[in-house]
Amino acid sequence: MFCHQCEQTAKGIACTTKGVCGKEHSTDVLQDFLIYTLADLAENILETERKGQKNLELDRFLMEAMFSTLTNVNFDPERIKIYIEKAANYFVPKVEPAKDLESLIKQAETYEIKPEFFAGESEEVISLKFAILYALKGIAAYAYHAYKLGEENEEIYKAFKELLVQIYKDSTSDLETWMKRTLETGKLNLMVMELLDKANTSNFGDPIPTKVPLGVKAGKAILVSGHDLKDLYELLRQTEGKGIYVYTHGEMLPAHGYPELKKFTHLYGHYGTAWQNQQKEFSQFPGPIVMTTNCLMPPKDSYRDRVFTLGPVGYPGLKHISDEDFSPVIEMALQMEGFKEDHSGGEVITGFAKKAVFSVSDKIIEAVKKEKIKHFFLVGGCDGAKPGRSYYTEFVEKAPKDTIILTLACGKFRFFDKDLGNIEGIPRLIDVGQCNDAYSAIQIALALSKAFNVEVNKLPLSLILSWYEQKAIAILLTLLYLNIQNIRLGPSMPAFLSKNILELISKQFNLKPITTPDEDLKAILNLT
Repeated sequence: MFCHQCEQTAKGIACTTKGVCGKEHSTDVLQDFLIYTLADLAENILETERKGQKNLELDRFLMEAMFSTLTNVNFDPERIKIYIEKAANYFVPKVEPAKDLESLIKQAETYEIKPEFFAGESEEVISLKFAILYALKGIAAYAYHAYKLGEENEEIYKAFKELLVQIYKDSTSDLETWMKRTLETGKLNLMVMELLDKANTSNFGDPIPTKVPLGVKAGKAILVSGHDLKDLYELLRQTEGKGIYVYTHGEMLPAHGYPELKKFTHLYGHYGTAWQNQQKEFSQFPGPIVMTTNCLMPPKDSYRDRVFTLGPVGYPGLKHISDEDFSPVIEMALQMEGFKEDHSGGEVITGFAKKAVFSVSDKIIEAVKKEKIKHFFLVGGCDGAKPGRSYYTEFVEKAPKDTIILTLACGKFRFFDKDLGNIEGIPRLIDVGQCNDAYSAIQIALALSKAFNVEVNKLPLSLILSWYEQKAIAILLTLLYLNIQNIRLGPSMPAFLSKNILELISKQFNLKPITTPDEDLKAILNLT
């Protein structure tokens, strides 16, 4: 086994016996063989497209299958085997998959994606190939969500396929070429985030600031985790009038800000915090749990019979929902007792996407001009269990009271329920949304840049980012593509980036690791 795609990889190098996430060797090599087969399929699709033949079904399959290889999505060898077989059935593969699972696992070991697989290529080129590959996993996730809501872009699909094929087929040693492709991957992710933003807002409306209860209501309950708003909508539609409260978990919190989802009065509140706490939180939830996407952790026996997966998500023994039919989930919720009594747990505010922020931009600009607001910090990204992530809580707590904290993704759960007060009626803590809503954050930064007539890097804005999985890598490459300077990244730097590549990126973009909250605040704000 060799896997170093997430921030928590063993010893900061690679997982070589079992994934820190819980992934077994068999799943790891099967996922890598699946990617190899998908690259072969992508090459075949590109060839047929050059002949004027197009098949969007294949592009959609590519996105879903690639998404299944992202960290904490699919742990089920049997499900990965089905993806491999389906891919091979679309064309004549260069490598015919073995028929039985045991033989397929042994065959897959030959195609495991590790540095040795790219023998003869430089460490720097291999490093950038990994960066592109891992970002493509994140891009596939966003494209999957978008096409489910009716939005897709053939240009995005084509660029995705070309980059995937290049990883395997192009052994050029020119570092400049690979650096250019790495930034092109960031551009591609920007395009797909814009597409997903359009998909979400055209279907569910533009998010508006919304107070979300953190307590519970007496009654039957279903918990929904992950990112997929389409899945949540279908569940809400199918549970309407059945006396069941639906709660969000993790990255589903921003769903409460969308007008078309808010219309469902039984979408009650948010339960729990970030993904890495689910084993404790899920055990205490008195109803079924629906995992729409990552991040799924190996379930404990105390609740594994109550977990349902959808789409690319899978784990051995868990029930899987097909065709958006939530009747098994609903039936289980009605049979269970649910919460016995109301419990107040306070509330948080979400829904500050780009249009919501734009609506108060005059107040923000005026507050900056009056020096009521001195600085903006974007503190967000992926959360995780690795020690050192308390940095982000402490940073937010220590940020001066004349600064604004923008946040997004599950990194916000380190501080999402803290009362930071407001400045001239503007909340000091502004939740922009999910990880893909980095697009909104970028648009907010560009709007401020235009308002103050300075380039983005001259704004009183600093990015303090945490990362865990591959969508965060895709977003990082987008920020580099946009030439965003002075990003602070943690808790550690990506293990797949070689020392020379890190030095190159640091020199070109001034990307740097986090240190301590006190030291970083002092450096950013020029404090003495």
